Amino acid sequence: MPHDHTPARELLCTWSRRMVRDGLVVGTSGNLSVRSGDLIAVTPSGVDYETMTASDVVLVDDAGTVVDGGREPTSELALHLAAHARRGTGAVVHTHSPAAVALSTVSDHVPAVHYQLAMFGEAVRVSEYAPFGSPELVVNALAALGESTAVVLGRHGTLVLDDTLGAAYDGARQLEWLCDVWLRARAAGEPRLLPDAEISAVRERFARQRARVRATDPAARPAPR
Repeated sequence: MPHDHTPARELLCTWSRRMVRDGLVVGTSGNLSVRSGDLIAVTPSGVDYETMTASDVVLVDDAGTVVDGGREPTSELALHLAAHARRGTGAVVHTHSPAAVALSTVSDHVPAVHYQLAMFGEAVRVSEYAPFGSPELVVNALAALGESTAVVLGRHGTLVLDDTLGAAYDGARQLEWLCDVWLRARAAGEPRLLPDAEISAVRERFARQRARVRATDPAARPAPR
């Protein structure tokens, strides 16, 4: 029986509009993708999120070939494909979050101003700048990403990976909040940061909590690849 991609396409419409409302993007900037069966649903290029419909969402295979959809896929398709190639990735959120962009001009990583930083598994670094849609952007983003599930793209925005679109989007919001908190603290003085040992301890607690949720809630488990 053919896979029904409509739910994935509708999800992208819903979260794209929320991305605008939450101030993570302006206009048609930023983009989202989610795995749907053997394909990847991605937001189209240059379409207003407020008017975007499920039929505007593009379906591509893992090589980036358009399988279904009359629109051009996002200009950051290569970035999404590279992220989806990493084991465990089911969804990708790319924002132009203002606090994250501001932080990227003055720091090479997201400082540990709050334990929530541990949700990304490893340190969240800032990648070297490269033009949007370029091969260099993909290389720089992956190099800075490492084993983390998030990276701040230098003077550009953020990229957050997770197994579901809701989880990836929550990560994008948390990352923007962390950047904003650090910028506010830095404006007032020298921020006192949490030690690495505390972040590591919280990271382990988050991992155990997530494992328990996945064990008891089938809907929270990533789809088979």
